[in-house]
Amino acid sequence: MESGGRLSGEACLTPPETTQATGAEALDWTQDCLAVLYALMPWGDQHQDFASMLRLIATSLCLRCQRVTALPLNVRPCATLSSAENQKTVKALYDLSVDVQKVRKLKGWVLHQSPAYTEEVADLLMDMGASGVIISRILAVHPEAVLCHPEQMKAQRDLWMTVCPNLKDLVGIIEKFPASFFTSSCHHDNQQNNIAYFQSLNLNKRIITKLMASAPQSFSRPVEQNEVMVRTLQQAYQELGGEEANMKIWLQKLLSQNPYVLLKPPEVLRQNLLFLRDKGFSTAELLRLLSKLRGFVTELNPDSMRRTLVYSQDTMGCSEADLLDIILNCPALLYYPEAILAERFEGLLSAGISMSQIMETPTVLELTSQIVNYRIQRLRGHGYDVRTGSLEVLNGTKKEFEMSYGKLQLRRERPLFNPVAPLKVDD
Repeated sequence: MESGGRLSGEACLTPPETTQATGAEALDWTQDCLAVLYALMPWGDQHQDFASMLRLIATSLCLRCQRVTALPLNVRPCATLSSAENQKTVKALYDLSVDVQKVRKLKGWVLHQSPAYTEEVADLLMDMGASGVIISRILAVHPEAVLCHPEQMKAQRDLWMTVCPNLKDLVGIIEKFPASFFTSSCHHDNQQNNIAYFQSLNLNKRIITKLMASAPQSFSRPVEQNEVMVRTLQQAYQELGGEEANMKIWLQKLLSQNPYVLLKPPEVLRQNLLFLRDKGFSTAELLRLLSKLRGFVTELNPDSMRRTLVYSQDTMGCSEADLLDIILNCPALLYYPEAILAERFEGLLSAGISMSQIMETPTVLELTSQIVNYRIQRLRGHGYDVRTGSLEVLNGTKKEFEMSYGKLQLRRERPLFNPVAPLKVDD
């Protein structure tokens, strides 16, 4: 607000980007504009007429902005939006036992589109071996599938079958990642080119399928962008002393563990590796970190890593050399913010665990405080005290912990037999 209660209109009258603004943002902008105009309006005999005109404009613009919220960004150019629901689509979904109320609530705009190919989608999926339950589940989660032209869906099926071993596996992928299969036909050429490129790298078909399913954006964009990132990863691997014979296996593992690594700018990888080298990691240690971080090195940035390293060293009271060893054992420390680390340190210390124990087994910091407390209680129930024992038993996934816990329980119930101990016999 300026002095005198007038608004400064220069900043407010800049509209949001039409390609990125949501309906809510457009509505906020409209209201800001009207506030500026109202503040600048003439005050006198023309006030009432001008105010009436503003109210008329406000009503029209607000209604338009409210309609924007109902329009998705990916409406097919060939589809027509109607104010009434497409009853043919609604009936077909009901016949397939799809939860129409859920569709109406979450993606109701689909029901207003025409044409729609609900029956054709169901027939295609059924021909591929999908059951009625699976079909209804797919359409409830991703009703946009009914807007795909039948020829486009057949082309997608044929394309996926070049890397997917069989129809049964493909149906399973569609059930988990329907948006990856039912994509716009304009991406088809990019998908073909990217598949051919990854096949030229001799990557396993299963890895390519996983990439297509979990990170479809990397296959929808031009192949040249993926080529740049893959070359950057290969160069980093070679510069850090990686063996050429193992490069394909290393790349496959990295891409399968973090498919989104392809979508990151190559400069991010270079900057992060340079930062870690400046912190004192050797070439061999950097290669270990790059492998252990499983591609998540591209999710980091020097500023956040610097803050995390300073906080970790101050909290543990260790030397820089000790900190590097701890990071090599637990690379996840690099991408945890200080707030999360503070909570986990506090949780461990309040459970009676010493800082020296944490430094010996830093991977325990990868677990949330709730998981740590739960596992400590389970172990305590069988006489294992983490305050005096190793923290290794706390580590691992749920399955790995249950295996360790089971071994402790078995050891307690079945005492070890000593074959050389003297037998107790009656005199």
